[in-house]
Amino acid sequence: MRFLRQSLVGVFLASLTLALLFVAVQMIVGAVQEVLNRDEDPPEARERVFAVSVRPAEPETVTPYLDAFGEVQSRRRLELRAALGGRVVALADDFEDGGFVSADEVLVELDPADAQSALDRAKSDLLDAQFEERDAERSLLLAQDELNSAEAQADLRGRALQRQQDLQSRGVGTPAAVEEAELAKAVAEQAVLARRIALAQAESRVDQATTLLARARIALEAAERDLNDMTIRARFAGTLTDVTLVEGRLVAANEKLAELVDPHALEVAFRVSTAQFVRLLDGQGDLINAPVTVSLEVTGTDLTATGRISRDSGSAGEGQTGRLIYARLDDAPGFKPGDFVTVSVQEQPLDNVVRLPSSVLDAVGTVLVLGADDRLEALPVQLIRRQGDEVLLRGQGLAGREVVIGRTPLLGAGVRVRPLRVEANAGAEAGMVELSDEQRADLMARVKASDGVPQDEKARMLGQLEEARVPASLVRRIENRAGG
Repeated sequence: MRFLRQSLVGVFLASLTLALLFVAVQMIVGAVQEVLNRDEDPPEARERVFAVSVRPAEPETVTPYLDAFGEVQSRRRLELRAALGGRVVALADDFEDGGFVSADEVLVELDPADAQSALDRAKSDLLDAQFEERDAERSLLLAQDELNSAEAQADLRGRALQRQQDLQSRGVGTPAAVEEAELAKAVAEQAVLARRIALAQAESRVDQATTLLARARIALEAAERDLNDMTIRARFAGTLTDVTLVEGRLVAANEKLAELVDPHALEVAFRVSTAQFVRLLDGQGDLINAPVTVSLEVTGTDLTATGRISRDSGSAGEGQTGRLIYARLDDAPGFKPGDFVTVSVQEQPLDNVVRLPSSVLDAVGTVLVLGADDRLEALPVQLIRRQGDEVLLRGQGLAGREVVIGRTPLLGAGVRVRPLRVEANAGAEAGMVELSDEQRADLMARVKASDGVPQDEKARMLGQLEEARVPASLVRRIENRAGG
């Protein structure tokens, strides 16, 4: 029994060894046949085609704009200051921060007692000066009459001397009489000289009285002004700011009480670079009266106002660059001086430029255009201006070509694409394309056959594909996912 068991085990092991040898021979023979029958030609590669959105490049005249940040200011500002010191006895009801006052409204009244006393003294001094002037004029008239009387008496004494001299020449008169007549004439001439001195003094007194009267009138006018300065009025209608005054306070001369701002005479000051400033000059080098739009972003809504450039600053400013420009606002409800706003300025029109999305331009200044056999070509262009998400371009051979928008790193010169044409004037529907029935059915079939897309995403994509206009980005994503 032991011999029989060992014999059966040996037979089993021998059979297993032969089976393994047979399998190994079959594997070697199959490998050799596969090597002999292998085709040495490489498999034919299928070119991948990308779906891209293209837009025709149409030259046009575009009015560009530049954006800047500025501050709203008031063109009419008035500092309310006390010309004289005194105690505040009355304030207007609207004399508070933000209060609106009308033109010529009384805002502040200071205690007028001292100013009124000074005015009364000035009036009294004026009356004294007027009395002195009248008295001086009467004295001048009397001095003139006395001079005339002295001259008449001197003339009479002169004729008496001539008569005594004639009598002496005929031997009738005496030398004593002649000498007495000469002495009387000398006395009369001395009296004339004294009256002339009195007349000169009277004239000088009149001049002094006139000067005193003028000074008294000046003092009266100054006193009236001081009295008027005790009452502070609004020179124009506006809003009060920086109010630092209460009733009963003692203010000093030239102390600032508040500031009056005209809310309807607003302007915006904004700074631009020198290159941007040059674009706002005309052929003669003068600043153009370009229209501006001012916007202030607030919660829920935006405040906007329009205006025009009025002037630029006379200097660049210490430690500043560029140019400071001022623009007057037409009607700016809701704006306040000090608001930080965004300013959009319309520049001069540019002719023969192409407006395209900024995604068409690469870092080296080229765009991809559709060439023969739907292959892409790189075309160098000149960047004229950036306008938000768009660029203004010029380039030789650009007009009329179809330019790729929304380019990706997979696209380049020589790549074959499937163009999805987007109209240049699509407006709010920019990036939307129209599909034919065959294209729509093919895309919907690809979406339904895709296993890696969730069901809700499939439903959303199918709903968009059923619309009349389909987003070009969706078409590109479906076709690129399927390998073109």
